Amino acid sequence: MKIAISATGTTLDNDVDPRFGRCSHFIIVDPETMEFEAISNSSAMEAGGAGISAGQMIAAKGIAAVLTGNCGPNAYQVLSAAGINVITGVSGKVKDVIEDYRSGKFKVSPQANVPDHFGIGANSGMGTGFGAGGGMGCGGGMGMGRGMGRGMGRGMGRGMGMGTGIGANITPMSNPSGQTQSREQEIEELKAQSSMLAQQLTSIQRRIDDLEKKAKD
Repeated sequence: MKIAISATGTTLDNDVDPRFGRCSHFIIVDPETMEFEAISNSSAMEAGGAGISAGQMIAAKGIAAVLTGNCGPNAYQVLSAAGINVITGVSGKVKDVIEDYRSGKFKVSPQANVPDHFGIGANSGMGTGFGAGGGMGCGGGMGMGRGMGRGMGRGMGRGMGMGTGIGANITPMSNPSGQTQSREQEIEELKAQSSMLAQQLTSIQRRIDDLEKKAKD
């Protein structure tokens, strides 16, 4: 029985990518033997339908469960239809997540935990710059979140782990059809963004701790 984890890189030491459809890579692993393979997510840069495409790719791999930070309704429907359990709200290093899965820490998510089109960002800066929108700079230079502002990041990161460019001034957003979201929809999306920010900050702090520990060794 294999599981798939959205990841920021190709090793078990990389962090879980909080996005499903637009994650950098998927790590497919047998949690019993720890044998794994990393596959690039070819859907990450698609203009639309990334979650559906990624879900179809994972479903073709014969996966029993998907572990990720956030999963939208379209991807969730594809995965569920294929009989794949979806577990959201996952963060931390991939190897630690696998151990938590083996110990039965996680519960299957009954539904998607973010709105459709969540994870499409406007910012592409890396490193320590602060953006003007709701986007977040990622180590791979891929915007995350629904950032609507002009990126003000200076792009000084090394691309190691998760970047520290955190967007500010999250403003009311519109859906792709141009219609303003309802108050309830906006609240749900902001909650999802808050969850993603918390996961990012946890990853950033973990990376800082690792670097400081290595500096002392």
